[in-house]
Amino acid sequence: MHEARHQGVPSAPLSRDVYEEYHLRRVINASGTLTAYGQSAILPAAQALMADVGGRFFEMNELHGRASAVIARVTGAEAGFVTSCAAAGITIAVAACMAGSDPGRIAQLPDTTGMKNEVILQMGHAVDYGAPVTQGIRLAGATVRLVGTVNNTARSLLDAAFNERTAAALFVISHHTTQYGYVPLQAFVETAHAHGVPVIVDMAAEEHKLGEVIGAGADLVIASGHKHFRGPTSGIMAGRMELIRASYAQNRGIGRGMKIGKEGIFGVIAALEEWERGGYRAGQEAEQRLVQRMVARLTGIPGLVAEALWPEPDPYPIMRAKVTVDPVQAGLNAMALSVALAEGDPTIKTRGHHVEEGYFLLDPFNLSEAEGDYICDRIREILNWPAARKAELMAQLAGLSVADLWARSGPWPYHAPHGVATDQAG
Repeated sequence: MHEARHQGVPSAPLSRDVYEEYHLRRVINASGTLTAYGQSAILPAAQALMADVGGRFFEMNELHGRASAVIARVTGAEAGFVTSCAAAGITIAVAACMAGSDPGRIAQLPDTTGMKNEVILQMGHAVDYGAPVTQGIRLAGATVRLVGTVNNTARSLLDAAFNERTAAALFVISHHTTQYGYVPLQAFVETAHAHGVPVIVDMAAEEHKLGEVIGAGADLVIASGHKHFRGPTSGIMAGRMELIRASYAQNRGIGRGMKIGKEGIFGVIAALEEWERGGYRAGQEAEQRLVQRMVARLTGIPGLVAEALWPEPDPYPIMRAKVTVDPVQAGLNAMALSVALAEGDPTIKTRGHHVEEGYFLLDPFNLSEAEGDYICDRIREILNWPAARKAELMAQLAGLSVADLWARSGPWPYHAPHGVATDQAG
């Protein structure tokens, strides 16, 4: 059970048990590609190439150039750039739009005196992906200009927001954003370009839409390299050559602390080449089978409704099992069941963004069949708890939101694992 691996990843025994050695709890990742749990299992091809280049040396500017060519080929953009993560890409992209490749301005940031420094963002796109997207903008020294309301931003209002200080306009593609009442991408691009302003698109977990968004005219597009591409922790930037050059130039300024090493760049190259060959298709088939298997095993449990979610076909369909919980029949609501799953050992991490709406999702992307079966067995076990135990958990969680759940782990440093000494010196 504990040695299950992602579909397609070799299950050769580890030379050391890192869970035991470092007192770490095993994680069954049914949340998909969340950063909080390590994103995704890295492709074997990427792991092998990263290990091979670890002891070698390269002219990093040339290596970045080779990676740029691969990104351009896969996305249809003029050029590309690899950075430490998608969040870093937001800050670097904003810096590139303000300072360009000018060495003096790059050194001056985050002081934007004499530069255009406002970034337009629709209110419904001011999300938190683990940190506020607005903070990523401000880290470059820019000012955020929020437009509209969460559920009502007219194109005329967006148009009126541009002025002589506007350096860029940021569009976010994510399930976290408002899904209605906003200016859609094509109209957003057309409006910004009418004012001569470049458009940055943050689409960290929607990597499969890179080509589509580039085709819509976005100037700089940012995606994750370590989610569905299954590369190492990294960010992929793609777009116009001039702005990609300016993004790379930030490595001599505020982007210095966001750079990626040789191993990471090679890992991204290997992952993109595997994607280009269509290597993800076998994984899709395995995910679909696993979703169907979990839904079948959960069907008929009192208080639960399990169903398969199939998206519209696209380059990478995201398939999940939706588990809706009736608190009257089950004795627990969706939040409580998700929390109970997470509190076991191994911990089961569900995709719990919607627990306040009465359901959570099980994402098969990083699951083995054995792990899927364990999740279903554990759900049955929890729902068979005595009524008093369920009531106690419900009382503990009463009045809490998803945001409160994320904060429950407490401040750093976390308490030491059982049996591990801590330094109590004052």
